[in-house]
Formats: sequence, C-alpha cells, structure tokens
Amino acid sequence: MADSNETRDEPGVRALAASGLAHEVTRHGPVSSLAEAARARGVNPADVIKTMVVRRGKGDYLFVLVPGLRTISWPKLRALLGVSRLSMPDAQAAQEVTGYPRGSITPFGSARALPVIADATLTGRRVSIGAGGPGVAATVHADELLSHLRARIADVTEPETS
Repeated sequence: MADSNETRDEPGVRALAASGLAHEVTRHGPVSSLAEAARARGVNPADVIKTMVVRRGKGDYLFVLVPGLRTISWPKLRALLGVSRLSMPDAQAAQEVTGYPRGSITPFGSARALPVIADATLTGRRVSIGAGGPGVAATVHADELLSHLRARIADVTEPETS
C-alpha cells in the first residue's frame, strides 16, 4: 500500500496516503523527458499521467489527465465541455489554483478541488501520476484512481506527433 517515505511534508503524498488508494510512492531525481520519468518510475511511457490544468473561463479551471505519448485534443475537449474556447493558464496562475509549480501538479492535495476529466485510454491498467513534488510520483491502478477522483472519462486526447 503506502511506503515508509510518505511521512515527508508533501501535500500530494499526504493526500494520497489519506485517500485509502492502494499505491506505491516513487521518488527519483530530476528528469528531462517522459522516457526518463517512465524509467525512473518503472513504468512504460504511455502509463505516465500528465496532469494538465485547463482554464474554461474566468476563475473556472479543471484538471485533464493525459497519458504519456498523447496530447489534449482541443476540439474533442471543447466539444465535451460544450465551450468554444479553452486555454492553458500561465505557470503562475496554475500554481495559484493548485498550489503546485508546473511539473509537480497533481489533483492530490491541490489548493482547490477541481473537476477532473480523464482520457478514456487510461482505464484498465496501472499508471504513474505525480504526487506533488519534483521527482515524486505514485503508481496506482487507473480505475481506482479515476473512481476516487470522480473523473469524467472521455476521449479527449490524440497521439503526440513528432
């Protein structure tokens, strides 16, 4: 379940520990690519979840969980949400909303509870999601994660292009 390193003062790790989700925390040094992060976490690149903050309107934000090797499909996400415009907040706004700097953002322990949309390709497998600190992640079963987060599951991504 939880590891002995969960006593560190990281809101994401504390929130994960309190969640009751079966998970394993991994701590690694800085990484410069998705492939490096996946190797350090012992998962495939496609199993690394990128937590993106999306701005729907003034003061209206949400999390979008995107699997590695995929990117948000803005037309799909706009259609799902029934809006004509979405944007990514700048780094400062994202940190104000979540309490985390870019690269460490996670729904766990976020300064504000935000709705979560998860790409449909995430289901049925173990995944690694950031746990609120540089080089800190949690490996968890995606279906349990998405249920806990009350995520809306939908087709909102497309394969990354080189």
